[in-house]
Amino acid sequence: MSIAYDHSRDQSPAAPSAKPHLLLIDGQRVASISGRTFKSLNPATEQVIATVAEGNEIDVDRAVEAARRAFEGPWRTMRAAERGHILLKWADLLKKHADEIAELESLDAGKPIAAVLRQDLPAAIDTLIYYAGWADKISGEVVSARDDALTYTVREPVGVVAAIVPWNFPLMIGMWKLAPALACGCTIVMKPAELTSLSALRIGELALEAGLPPGVLNIVTGPGRVVGDALVNHPDVDKVTFTGSPGVGRGILRGAAGNFKRVSLELGGKSANVIFDDSDVEAASKAAASGIFFNAGQVCSAGSRVLAHEKVYDEVVERITQRARSIRIGDPSDRATALGPVISDSVCSTRMSGRAGARFTVLA
Repeated sequence: MSIAYDHSRDQSPAAPSAKPHLLLIDGQRVASISGRTFKSLNPATEQVIATVAEGNEIDVDRAVEAARRAFEGPWRTMRAAERGHILLKWADLLKKHADEIAELESLDAGKPIAAVLRQDLPAAIDTLIYYAGWADKISGEVVSARDDALTYTVREPVGVVAAIVPWNFPLMIGMWKLAPALACGCTIVMKPAELTSLSALRIGELALEAGLPPGVLNIVTGPGRVVGDALVNHPDVDKVTFTGSPGVGRGILRGAAGNFKRVSLELGGKSANVIFDDSDVEAASKAAASGIFFNAGQVCSAGSRVLAHEKVYDEVVERITQRARSIRIGDPSDRATALGPVISDSVCSTRMSGRAGARFTVLA
């Protein structure tokens, strides 16, 4: 799927607003109980683009209670085909508001808008359409265990799901978590990354417009050490799905043990590109460069190490260096920009300290 960008508009629909971006709980945009907010910055300029409600443990309680009511009520008992129809309507609304959502994602996450329109948003829409089609096709089976008994399996929704989403692909990874859970009949409390909350709140509004009952999708923004921990430790959350660092993943496993929550973890790692002396050096170097420079290197499977045979080492280094020099760096809102900023100064400092970044190693 490709999405065309409309250049005819004079004003960005994602323009900064003085109005705080509120939580989404039980079908309503509401302020946090504390009334506190935090600032969302444009990574390209470090200017404030929005203020966002800062949720806490009480807000998580409100959201989980709403999700539980919706699970026991309208969503779980709704015909599976109807759930699928709502997800398809939601996908149509994402297409209708593609320009707005893409600009919001680019502004908030620092992602080149061309990349959002080419990959992130189409992938989110495709994911939603795919799982909408699965909603009425999830069934059990009869198991031929013995002749004198009827043995069968029944697939049921797990319940209330806490979806904790990272900042590197907020829209796309967010939908990877939302779409399958909703198609199966689960309800959700979503916690976007504190650095990238805006697109999640907007697509949450569009979900309500598509017909999602109140409480089925709740969004609580705020710091992971507060909102994330409260979700992981909440006794009425049945499953946690998380994408992020191994350190946080270990903490989630410990917290989930309290009520034997189900857990899905997608954690970061180091991924090496191995280039042998009989490789197609041009193709291998091109792939290795894409592996580290894609999304400014902010990928859990980024190719941050290159292991090259000594016979081709110099050529590999030269080819990747040339590709690096040819990448257009600039304003994420410019469609010609291929490489935008990293998400924050702290991430940049980490990468510059030598704990991350591309490294070359000789294979003798």
